[in-house]
Amino acid sequence: MELTPEMLTQLNTFTRRELTADEVYVFKVRLCDNEIDRDGERFSMEALGELRDLFVGKTGVFDHNPSGEKQNARIFSTELVTEPETRTSHGEPYTALCALAYMVRTEGNADLIREIDGGIKKEVSISCSAGAHVCSICGKDRRIAPCTHLPGQEYGGKVCHVVLGQITDAYEWSFVAVPAQRKAGVTKHYPEEKGCAREQELEQKLFHCQSLIERMEAETRRDIMQMQVCCGRAVSKALTHAMSRMDLPELLELRDELREQQVQETAPQLAPMETRTPAHERLADFCIR
Repeated sequence: MELTPEMLTQLNTFTRRELTADEVYVFKVRLCDNEIDRDGERFSMEALGELRDLFVGKTGVFDHNPSGEKQNARIFSTELVTEPETRTSHGEPYTALCALAYMVRTEGNADLIREIDGGIKKEVSISCSAGAHVCSICGKDRRIAPCTHLPGQEYGGKVCHVVLGQITDAYEWSFVAVPAQRKAGVTKHYPEEKGCAREQELEQKLFHCQSLIERMEAETRRDIMQMQVCCGRAVSKALTHAMSRMDLPELLELRDELREQQVQETAPQLAPMETRTPAHERLADFCIR
């Protein structure tokens, strides 16, 4: 790509001496976007803005290897690029975090430059830290108050995924073979270490419990709809939508309230005349006078 004087000036803010256009190789890279990735996660628009500021000056490596000898490029400019005509799977305008990176031309990286130009080295992935992991169905932060919704599963016609936000740091970006994001690639970086046998056992138990809770939620929603029909009420779209966003305690509370209303509205056939209600009037032919 053509290197403008303005780009060269930006680039030289990261060098110890001023480099000329002939000494550097500049290329564009799409770091990440707001589409749901292969891990069932996506960045919020606010998170993309935070990453835009944090990735200026960050180094590029291979396969997220932090070794100094693996450093091959550095970002000197970033921007958010929105395609209004393109919508993501969750309905937002597609927005990507794009960057300009540079390399100092040497005999050692001549082959890498040819591979980038030839489209061989193309997919990239970023390493960052997100402070918020919000469920797209109920809005709860899964790191603080874990919910029972499972990424990839449908709830009320919507696919559950995790929205990443509150970016606290950006570490590096890397050339990889298979990124998590389909159009760019993101490898999230978490402080917790995973993989021990005890944690795997707990994860299996949690998955089993989540499956049971999900089944109970479905049965409770069915009970509520049946109660509505038995009481002569229509099962509205608003009620169905509201139930799809409720967790098990909320569904049980709603079912108990409907049961109580159902008992109160049930009119005994032998009701005293002085306590008759409109419901009793409908049963007037059966009252003993």
